[in-house]
Amino acid sequence: MSSIIDDLKTQYKFGGITQKLIYWNIACFLISYVLFGLLKLIDINIDFLQYVSLSSNPADLIWKPWSLITYAFFHSDIFHIFFNLIILNFSSQLFLTFFNQKQLLGLYILSAVFSGFVFVSSFYLMNIFSPMVGASGAIMAILVATTVYQPLMNVRLLLIGNVKLWHITLVILLIDLLQIRDGNTGGHIAHFAGAFFGYIFIVLLRNGTDLSKIVSSLIDFFVNLFRKPKSTPFKKVHKNYKQPVAKPTSKIVTKDKTQQQIDEILDKISKSGYDCLTKDEKEFLFKAGK
Repeated sequence: MSSIIDDLKTQYKFGGITQKLIYWNIACFLISYVLFGLLKLIDINIDFLQYVSLSSNPADLIWKPWSLITYAFFHSDIFHIFFNLIILNFSSQLFLTFFNQKQLLGLYILSAVFSGFVFVSSFYLMNIFSPMVGASGAIMAILVATTVYQPLMNVRLLLIGNVKLWHITLVILLIDLLQIRDGNTGGHIAHFAGAFFGYIFIVLLRNGTDLSKIVSSLIDFFVNLFRKPKSTPFKKVHKNYKQPVAKPTSKIVTKDKTQQQIDEILDKISKSGYDCLTKDEKEFLFKAGK
């Protein structure tokens, strides 16, 4: 059991954003059902999903504004999340063939918010009040964005063979259109809203506007907000000492001992005459004069 948990941790740590999105969806689904089951065991009838689902009543956004994003990570039942995650994995792998991880996450979040707004607006105008959960709108945006960017991409399907990507996307959209009047009208509206956002995302991207940078900038802002500032290493201060100025050399030439002695003898002669010199002084002066 511990090895399985370690493997899951490793896959989550080193996996891409597709794997993280799948893990987040599974975790949210398990949390909702575990809490719901625990509350039911102690006879407390509280629907946990009402706190994370998106209500078509705009007034509910006042007390749960987070539901514009959280609804895209929770699902109503096992079949709902199973099929959604299969299409999420499929469309995300195709998307990442042409785009990067940050663009995938940005498209998922922004398309979920856009689909949520369209759902709330349309149901409010129809005077229908109903909650919605599921990642279908965001997943459809990823699939349509990839299709718009590379519609002729070959995809190999089991038992069918190679088909064009736009064929797969068209079939899924047609199924949504045919089922729009069934009990999941809000979900299908969100699907088409997500598909429209995926189309707009690629059109703007081709014109030089990357909408995913909105999400990347927000994430970076909050990460830097709660990150501890790095302690600056001690910097050694180097003082700029002035080089010592060389002392000017004296222009006075120091006399050697012989010349000095001669000068002293001459000075003595000038004062007292030659006869006052000693024998040694006379002899020294004689030798110096040669």
